[in-house]
Amino acid sequence: MLRHPRVWMGLLLLMAFSQANAAWTVNMAPGATEVSRSVFDLHMTIFWICVVIGVLVFGAMFWSMIVHRRSTGQQPAHFHESTTVEILWTIVPFLILVVMAVPATRTLIHMYDTSEPELDIQVTGYQWKWQYKYLGQDVEFFSNLATPQDQIHNKAEKSEHYLLEVDNPLVIPAGVKVRFLVTASDVIHSWWVPAFAVKRDAIPGFVNEAWTKVDKPGIYRGQCAELCGKDHGFMPVVVDVKSKPDFDKWLATRKEEALKEKELTSKEWTRDELYARGDKVYHTICAACHQPEGQGMPPMFPAIKGSKVATGPKDGHLDTVFNGRQGTAMAAFGKQLSEVDIAAVITYQRNAWGNNVGDMVTPQDVVAFKQKQQ
Repeated sequence: MLRHPRVWMGLLLLMAFSQANAAWTVNMAPGATEVSRSVFDLHMTIFWICVVIGVLVFGAMFWSMIVHRRSTGQQPAHFHESTTVEILWTIVPFLILVVMAVPATRTLIHMYDTSEPELDIQVTGYQWKWQYKYLGQDVEFFSNLATPQDQIHNKAEKSEHYLLEVDNPLVIPAGVKVRFLVTASDVIHSWWVPAFAVKRDAIPGFVNEAWTKVDKPGIYRGQCAELCGKDHGFMPVVVDVKSKPDFDKWLATRKEEALKEKELTSKEWTRDELYARGDKVYHTICAACHQPEGQGMPPMFPAIKGSKVATGPKDGHLDTVFNGRQGTAMAAFGKQLSEVDIAAVITYQRNAWGNNVGDMVTPQDVVAFKQKQQ
């Protein structure tokens, strides 16, 4: 009978510890692609080879320590050099390396074979977002962190996919070979999706290739895996894999939306319409640095509320947003945002948080500014 309280306490702690460990994973996941499963199989092959080597080496070591210990009266052997031993400890490791190298080389060749893709996507890293451009399809968009600022600042309960949510996920078809052309516009990033066994550095001025062919539809998540600045931890990757028919429908819808977006440039906008759209753009793009209420984080990120830029001439404000500020953390958004979004966010900044300048910047103003830049 277990009557002692310490025994019961120990059993309860053991049960709790066992339940807590039930969800632990200490191994790699097989992944969702043929390549990722090949990597997993290679990992397990090398692992078991290492286990066998470890058992043999430590087994021989402990056997020698126990059987040939001094207390049993054993006398140490005296010998110098052994041609047989030297040959063995050269040939055996060589054969082990060959056994490891063959499957590793086969897997690496398969991983780097980007030939004959059915879809090409350019992936560009920005501080701190991803741009996806479907080459030959006239579809491109930015993918930004969608986790609310209240969760980041511990003002709201964190969601299931905290810091792994985006507003526009990358969408690809299942069962289709997709090639990624990975680069960056500012600093070095790294596009990483563990389930695909894809991790490529995004380097300004260079294009690295990768590919995937996902078996089943689903949502797959990753992150930037290169320390790229202040918001490195806020740069997730989300890939929505759809069936081929659903992907074709999605692509057709995106093409229609792109055409409508171009038409919005020539639309006659009111200040209230631009302000409302600018509110969304600001809290998606600008709030992480300049804060939701425009107070900034001086001196690195100056306040927009009451600033000379936001309350000064429109051309100066437009130049700052479009071209950025050299020598500062202010990025150039001329190539990142559409004419409509640039006009909207500037209009919002000039009329929010008590700035109340009362004017507006239209998409046509942005178009005229771009033409002067050329």
